[in-house]
Amino acid sequence: MAGRLRAQSWWFPAAAGVLALVCLLSRSLAFQTVTYVVVAVMAVPIVAISIRRKTVTTPLGLGMIGLIGCSAASTIVRAKTPGGFGGSDAAEVLSLVSMLMLVGGVAVVAHNRRGRNFWGLLADGGIVALGSWLFAWVTLVRPSLDRAGSDQSLTIFRSAFEPLGSIVIFLLIIVLFSDTERTKSVVYFSGAVGLAIVSGVLRALHDSGHMGNNSAVATCTSLVAVGMLYGAILDPSVETLFERQPDGPSRPLLGRIVATTAALLVPIIVMSATTPKDGSDRLVRTLSVGILASFVTLRIMQALRSNRTAQEELLHVAQTDSLTGLPNRILLLEHINATLRESWKGELHPTLFFIDLDRFKNINDSLGHAAGDSVLCTIADRLRLTVPARTTVARISGDEYVVLDPASPSLEAAMELAHQLLVQFREPLPLPAGDVFVTASIGVARSEPQSHRSADVLLRHADTAMYQAKDAGRNCVALFDETMHERVAHRLTVETALFRALDRRELRMYHQPILEMTTGDVVGFEALMRWQQGDGTIVSPAEFIPIAEETGTIIPIGAWALNEALNQLRSWCDDGVCSPTANMSVNVSPRQLADPSFPSVVQEALLSSRVSPHQLWLEVTEGIMITEPELALATLRRLRSLGVRVALDDFGTGYSSLSLLQKFPLQRIKIDRAFVQGVADNSNDRALVRTIIAMALSLGLDMVAEGVETVQQLQVLSELGCTKAQGYLISHPLPPDAMRSTVAALERMGAWPGVGRSREPVLVPEPELAG
Repeated sequence: MAGRLRAQSWWFPAAAGVLALVCLLSRSLAFQTVTYVVVAVMAVPIVAISIRRKTVTTPLGLGMIGLIGCSAASTIVRAKTPGGFGGSDAAEVLSLVSMLMLVGGVAVVAHNRRGRNFWGLLADGGIVALGSWLFAWVTLVRPSLDRAGSDQSLTIFRSAFEPLGSIVIFLLIIVLFSDTERTKSVVYFSGAVGLAIVSGVLRALHDSGHMGNNSAVATCTSLVAVGMLYGAILDPSVETLFERQPDGPSRPLLGRIVATTAALLVPIIVMSATTPKDGSDRLVRTLSVGILASFVTLRIMQALRSNRTAQEELLHVAQTDSLTGLPNRILLLEHINATLRESWKGELHPTLFFIDLDRFKNINDSLGHAAGDSVLCTIADRLRLTVPARTTVARISGDEYVVLDPASPSLEAAMELAHQLLVQFREPLPLPAGDVFVTASIGVARSEPQSHRSADVLLRHADTAMYQAKDAGRNCVALFDETMHERVAHRLTVETALFRALDRRELRMYHQPILEMTTGDVVGFEALMRWQQGDGTIVSPAEFIPIAEETGTIIPIGAWALNEALNQLRSWCDDGVCSPTANMSVNVSPRQLADPSFPSVVQEALLSSRVSPHQLWLEVTEGIMITEPELALATLRRLRSLGVRVALDDFGTGYSSLSLLQKFPLQRIKIDRAFVQGVADNSNDRALVRTIIAMALSLGLDMVAEGVETVQQLQVLSELGCTKAQGYLISHPLPPDAMRSTVAALERMGAWPGVGRSREPVLVPEPELAG
């Protein structure tokens, strides 16, 4: 039975509405009273069911029974009093008690469903209540006093309904427009309270002479209100009325502003349009206006305090890292500036320690961002416990922390603190998935007295030193000096110029011949990039190629180099400079291999140059095969499907060269110059080269020796079984227009010493770069 009542909670408002209609049509005061009492008595079993179901607490349930009981008792007393709404003191006292209980009940619900500024809402409710009281005094209460004659106490009781009703209405607005979910129980409860207020207003209009003696309308309105209250109690969502609900999205404040503004303006307009009838009327108006002014003043003060608190919270949020609670970059710069302004007073040096975690991205990628956040918080706690009390620890971005020591006594003390910070990273960091180890690179920058450096400059210097620590191998400390700044500035200049190098046609392709030692034929070329800036400055490939890879400009530059090299090979083949079967070797960076569109770039270059795919060797290093093996394998397989051949450059200098030969689709290895240089006079190098050559022969791989500079090296390589070579002994890298004479001179020589007839090699020097 109880379950059906809960499931069909809408029955009660509907049944109450039908009964109210029957009561209005009957025009029998006795029938109306009996009906209302019977409906009121049903509160006992309904509340008992809710208490047993634990959807309503016992105190709240008893309060509801008391509220409905007082209302029913007041209706019975009025029914027995001649004149109906003329009433007696007992009826008015019971009505006043029920109104006070209604205020308390709505206040409890409003408090449970309060918004972010509940006390501000209550203060606004007080303003509305006082404004309503002033309006009611002029329009309702004072006329009732004039009509009441000697029955002043009865009118005083009645006059209390207006401000109490105003409070209930405003609390009801809080319930409806609070930052919580609006459920069916909330709607039923709000309807019940609203109808109860309407019933009270109808009685007040009658008492003030603005309405005829029609008690049926008020009684029937109360009847529907009780039915809606039962619906709210029995609905499954009733728990949302009496339990604290989480705040939802903030609702617009327009309704509150309109209500409070109307509560201030309407009474003022009414009082301005009317004249006090006597001294008591003037006194009530004066006191009411004074109290209202006090409430408005208090509300303004409360609003100012709330605004100040909100500003302080916003400032705290703006200056604090939300994850670790440390100062962020904005607050750190303020601390640095304040420290620099005071540093001239003594011999102490403000010092910054810029801490960047090494390879922190691996933790986020492998363990997830939650684990990464836990690591960041643990590191923040460790740093706070390590540094002296005078220092400031800040987190300025993802995995970057800065420690400000405002009074570092000496350089030795600063470096000691830096190493203490570094030691904190040697302990494992506990995570739910297991312990992890994290290292850090630390840059140190000190401010000299009277240096007039700004906070930004000092922070930039510490950042520069930190990158120097990373370049030195990570997990170490670097102290800033001016040469670092010069290197960074130079790198930035090179990086900026590199973006425009292609458009300005400052890049050139040079080529180094690859020789077949047994015949003396030039069987191929390696394309090498050179950069001569517009002012004549020559930038080394060792300098600009890493910058191009880091910034991503290697992708358009590499595509240009590939097209340029293949077109040059096509031109040489057509002009008879080299054999029609000669091949071109082009270096490919890891950044290019990681580009999904790179195979398409290669295919387009082959088509536009009309070079056969087997004439193109793409030289790759082991780096991407170690860091991104799956990506590298997929890209190399797509390239092999085009017919392009792949060579492993700098063989023997990487991490796992032997495994790479088995896993990846390689057709050539290039023996690194580091082994070739000692092959003639170093038995260890000779043994390594012999092993590499034997392994390559057993796997059916082609071989090229790099960096050949002496005849003895060439002879030993030939004896060991390597038949292809390149290096300064054969030719320096040359511009395209010098290649015809070079190839002709090399091929006239025939076989090289140790293979054919002996002779002195013809060295072709590297020409100066043309502007």
